[in-house]
Amino acid sequence: MTEQPQHAEATELTLLADEFFAAENAHNPFDATLGGVEGYAHLVPDPSRAAADRHREALRGFAARLAAIPEQALAGEDWITHRVLARLIDNGIGRITHGLDDFGVSATIASPQNEAFSALVMTSVDQEGADAYLERLAALPDYFDAALRRVLDTAAEGRRPLRSGVDAAVAQLDAQLATALAEDKLLRPLAGRPESERALAVVRDAVRPAVARFRDGLAQRLAPDARPDDKPGVCHVPNGAEGYADAVARFTRPGLTPEEVHRIGLEAVAALREEFAELGGKVLGITDPSAVLTALREDPSLRFTSAAEIVALVDGALERARRAAPDWFRPYPIADCVTREIDPIEAANAPLAYYQPPGPGGLPGTHWINTLNPETRFSYEYEAIAFHESVPGHHLQIAVAQTLHHLPRFRRNPSGQLTAHVEGWGLYTERLADEMGLYGSELSRFGMLSLDAMRAVRLVVDTGMHHHGWSRQRALAFMRANTATTEANVRNEIDRYIAWPGQATSYLIGRREIVRHRERAQAALGARFDVREFHHQLIGHGSLPLGVLEDLVTDWIAEQRQL
Repeated sequence: MTEQPQHAEATELTLLADEFFAAENAHNPFDATLGGVEGYAHLVPDPSRAAADRHREALRGFAARLAAIPEQALAGEDWITHRVLARLIDNGIGRITHGLDDFGVSATIASPQNEAFSALVMTSVDQEGADAYLERLAALPDYFDAALRRVLDTAAEGRRPLRSGVDAAVAQLDAQLATALAEDKLLRPLAGRPESERALAVVRDAVRPAVARFRDGLAQRLAPDARPDDKPGVCHVPNGAEGYADAVARFTRPGLTPEEVHRIGLEAVAALREEFAELGGKVLGITDPSAVLTALREDPSLRFTSAAEIVALVDGALERARRAAPDWFRPYPIADCVTREIDPIEAANAPLAYYQPPGPGGLPGTHWINTLNPETRFSYEYEAIAFHESVPGHHLQIAVAQTLHHLPRFRRNPSGQLTAHVEGWGLYTERLADEMGLYGSELSRFGMLSLDAMRAVRLVVDTGMHHHGWSRQRALAFMRANTATTEANVRNEIDRYIAWPGQATSYLIGRREIVRHRERAQAALGARFDVREFHHQLIGHGSLPLGVLEDLVTDWIAEQRQL
């Protein structure tokens, strides 16, 4: 067979990348909406096992086509695209094969109900159209019915969810159903529009009955035989140990074992206790790390007094970050980022904050912050959270990626399968913000340490539960002992790790890799090291697997040494 010219292989790769991106968005249009991708706002996912199996076969087809395109025939960004696509396809196949999502019933952001509610509430009706929203709303009953069938079928196979997760989901759904119809959050995107009455009828006559069926199925058919809290990990589920090892590799890098992740976490926790003691001596006059954590957790003067105070502090921190950015980053033409408060119904089981990328039609990115019960929230944490979620963290990274129009679309949108790079960058910027002089006080620097401790503890408790068989109570106790976070957040965090095995390991592992690359670049380049150009290598190519990121930085160092 005559060898194809290089441009033909690059053209085939571009076609394959576009087909892959379309297939991924069609398989989970909620992710498309949350990622700011147009054209899918009228669709809902099919959560059935049959649909997952069909998607896995499609991915295997993509893998075969990709294997027929030799890497050595490609160069530059095409070579990177080939490698990134190979990892994403392999990750998707592994995720479906092991099926850890099938029994992750909870009230966390990874739950079927929260994925649906978040996607609908965050839909840009101005851009996508009211008819698309109404079509998606009308499809929700089938979505909830199929989601219930899947968890029931999975339980019948012996892969049962955790009882406390089921109970939390039921309580959350009860709160949703107890909300007055006119105040249902699913009606907000059409508020004030002529279509609002049609939406109200759909919610009343179809969606709420389906949510009630889903709720009753969980409570009556799933809860009685759910796993007890002393067996929260997937290692207690048939084939769960193999699935967890695959999840850790997917969320970090191939070859990294749960045992190694556990060890890294324990070492990081020990190092952070020394940092708490040092900063505690300077700021609080306390040098015992346990006493420092207790003071941070229990001192009422370190809490907010109102939601407005939280918003003002976050907005002020982000304004400082925007002003300082030119000294650390290239001048990117990116969308703005705004701060909004998480809905109270979601907030009870939501993280401290999360990020929504810029949407179609020029919509800004959104830094969603949890302001529920402000008197329970630590004032020293929210600056670090803001830097992580917005600038210079997720918003800068993802908004920059959206401007890379020379790359295939799938590389310009954040992928949940490349979490170590995305979340590793977010965590890296919390410490970078300290270098940039962004923290408003020495007390605010405790937020940097506090959130670092959360990520270190995640490595220990995630692997502890899912690989070593820890009980939920043991995981809760370890997090209490080694972080300053509230009791409510301890429970929310642990329940999130239970429902989303492996994902929590990505943050610190990703940050460690980024720091390692910076240190070796500085050592190799000396005075020629330009932090702005180094940061461009990290965020100027879209989301990457850690292995590809390493090769990219290695090539950049070699190029800089030749200048």
